Amino acid sequence: MKDFFISYTSADRAWAEWIAWQLENAGYAVVIQAWDFRPGSNFVAEMHAGLIAAERVLAILSPRYFASRFGAMEWQAMLADKSADKLLPVRIEACDVEGLLRGIVYIDLVDAEEATAKRCLLDGVTRGRAKPTTAPAFPRQSGEPAARPYDSLAPSRASGTSRIAIPISRGAKSNSRKCATR
Repeated sequence: MKDFFISYTSADRAWAEWIAWQLENAGYAVVIQAWDFRPGSNFVAEMHAGLIAAERVLAILSPRYFASRFGAMEWQAMLADKSADKLLPVRIEACDVEGLLRGIVYIDLVDAEEATAKRCLLDGVTRGRAKPTTAPAFPRQSGEPAARPYDSLAPSRASGTSRIAIPISRGAKSNSRKCATR
């Protein structure tokens, strides 16, 4: 059994290969069309076998992916699977995540630098809780109002979706909020 099947459209091949490389270097087994579907093989049969053999499917989200007929078939097949956590979307470009995908937490790599994107990807595919290894800093600085609990869990009024923004570190660049599971 493979750990991941990478679902992407050919226009996003560079991202798919970068993600597959990071996962394999971290010890995961990956199925990716660019490396595993060899000349003479049956494309549809390979897709079916890859989806069945993988424990989880990483859907590489971009506007082109949402326009792709095969991309839609792949993520829809995973939603129909009995295992609710089999589909793991990875957003690589600004795009609206709508419809049935709206309620699925995704890894957001939009505008992230390479090292940050790698860390977010590997953290995002790790199962279990994302509890930090050290205690979080006390949230109030002198002169600042105390943070209201659960503000980051409130639904976004602009998009109508629920998102959890997880900052990577307090001193990180502005893209650290974008490179988080949402």
